[in-house]
Amino acid sequence: MAKKGKKHQEALKLVDRSKAYEVSEAIALVKEAAKANFDETVEAAFRLGVDPKKADQQIRGAMVLPHGTGKTQRVLVFAKGEKAKEAEAAGADYVGDADYINKINQGWFDFDVVVATPDMMAEVGKLGRVLGPKGLMPNPKTGTVTFDVEKAINDVKAGKVEYRVDKSSNVHVPIGKVSFDNEKLIENFVAITETLVKVKPQAAKGTYMKNASVSSTMGPGIRVDVSSMAH
Repeated sequence: MAKKGKKHQEALKLVDRSKAYEVSEAIALVKEAAKANFDETVEAAFRLGVDPKKADQQIRGAMVLPHGTGKTQRVLVFAKGEKAKEAEAAGADYVGDADYINKINQGWFDFDVVVATPDMMAEVGKLGRVLGPKGLMPNPKTGTVTFDVEKAINDVKAGKVEYRVDKSSNVHVPIGKVSFDNEKLIENFVAITETLVKVKPQAAKGTYMKNASVSSTMGPGIRVDVSSMAH
């Protein structure tokens, strides 16, 4: 443990906690401060001026990052008949109906994203208590309840991320890996920032994008100046 602590202390020395950096500077610092011996995930975090308790200030959706996340997502599709064949042809990792519902009820979770056709939701909905807390429940707002299963699978495999405001008005989104080129991380960060600005609820008052930061899995948070993007 001491070794990890020492690395973290060294990483902290690189960062001025009182400063909001330009995006390119912040990304360069994230990479410099990433001291772990594995390819850390880079995450963006946003503090938004919304009240998530109010229905008209909920923020939830999905987008495909320009350069993906660097993670291969395993997709489970609930579909029958022709739609099941379409899902298999599109490269879904698992396709089925009742058999997979039973497996999940018995504790199987070897997948990252669940897609379901609307006609399957009556059955899949029964898994809400199990899938909901893990953030795996298919949802029309994120494009995972759809008859266009081919597009849904392609989007996930291309690097689709979901964003959702939490109880503290924060949104956390992975934007890639430390091994990514700086430019790719910058473009992914700008893309999610612009998406969040676009989906600003009309009911939100005052400063919308209060602050933003980037960090690697084990590294310190680095504040990013998003004022120029947050009109």
